Amino acid sequence: MKVISINVSEPRVLAAGGEQVETGILKTPMPGRIQVGKLNLQGDRQADLSVHGGPNKAVYVYSWENTLFWKTALPRDDLRPGSFGENLTVEGLLEDQVAIGDELEIGTARFQVTQPRLPCFKLGLALGLPSFPKAFLESGRTGFYLRVMQEGTIQAGDPIHLIPSREVAWVTIAEFVEIYRTQQASRDQVARISSLTSLPQTWKDWLARKFPEACK
Repeated sequence: MKVISINVSEPRVLAAGGEQVETGILKTPMPGRIQVGKLNLQGDRQADLSVHGGPNKAVYVYSWENTLFWKTALPRDDLRPGSFGENLTVEGLLEDQVAIGDELEIGTARFQVTQPRLPCFKLGLALGLPSFPKAFLESGRTGFYLRVMQEGTIQAGDPIHLIPSREVAWVTIAEFVEIYRTQQASRDQVARISSLTSLPQTWKDWLARKFPEACK
């Protein structure tokens, strides 16, 4: 497992349906060592902080294997590192291999997996495919967010060391996305996910609203 590319951007304004939309999704690969801060990477900034960014969504990770899948499925030969708005394009770390609470050591920085990425209309806007966010979610190839446990520096080519979650429950990104996508979960699943100390409270609140009987 390694970092293939580090991608950042400042927010830009795009036209969407006759309106002007500010977005930071148009990421560009950056050379050299990049500083990792608590809220983002050097040179990166999110536009709408009500739904993007913050300590639990400081860095977004997407696997190159997923990008290769979309190159064939769409088909699109113009997809490159950063095309899905990811900060880190990586080799490995697929959704069924990564659990909430897992930690990643990259360069001199350390991260923790917090949650999957749920696409909004801006992903469709960036790719010129308005309906794509639905297909993206249904595929389960969502990638995931990290919180920064230790600031440091990283660069393309750095190996990724995965430290398994210390949580009692083991919940992969793939399992979590499937529950969100189908809106179905067993009592055991709800209990396991709710027990995760590394999962943001907003998701626990969502589980309580969506599956009230399972939370009793």
